[in-house]
Amino acid sequence: MDETEFIFGVDLDGVVGDFYGAMREIAAEWLDKPVDQLTEDVSYGLEEWGINEFGGYDRLHRFAVSQRALFRNMKPLKDASAILRKLSLCGIRIRIITQRLVLKYSHKTTITQTVEWLDSYDIPYWDLCFMKDKGAVGAHVYIDDAPKNIELLRANRCKCIVFSNSTNRGIHGPRAENWLDVENLVLRAKEEWRTGAPGLFEGDV
Repeated sequence: MDETEFIFGVDLDGVVGDFYGAMREIAAEWLDKPVDQLTEDVSYGLEEWGINEFGGYDRLHRFAVSQRALFRNMKPLKDASAILRKLSLCGIRIRIITQRLVLKYSHKTTITQTVEWLDSYDIPYWDLCFMKDKGAVGAHVYIDDAPKNIELLRANRCKCIVFSNSTNRGIHGPRAENWLDVENLVLRAKEEWRTGAPGLFEGDV
């Protein structure tokens, strides 16, 4: 891993983009239900919306990407784009690391939507990695919301901030409730990297 600059490994869905908000709107259409009948308090896999009897998560996800351009049309979470621009101007290398290539025969669509979305919201990044094993590409600190990703990163001695939502309750911090928290935690992590001082992630590595 490059030790000449601080690398921030950034997940997209549920961290930068409002994945669950966008999926809720699409699922309501797909299920032919009013959106207010679909709870916002979901777990990973969205079983609370009753999607399993209609084909399950994989089928809903394929519909969302291929028919509703999910990765092009979702909105960013509040402050995400602006704070990523600020962090980039602080000399932090933004490395986008996302596990989006999960649908067979739709990789071109997924990659195209992703790049167009990043550009349309002026989200800065030096690297764009489509990876399941996020720790393999290297970053000094990561942010993710998916419990399995967080647990795997930490098992591999990677420093990971939890971006809080209903899918990851019970996972210990450091946690960010919003992007103002992300900014503070990443700047603190960068300072600890620069000085070699322990602190923020002392229990994880």
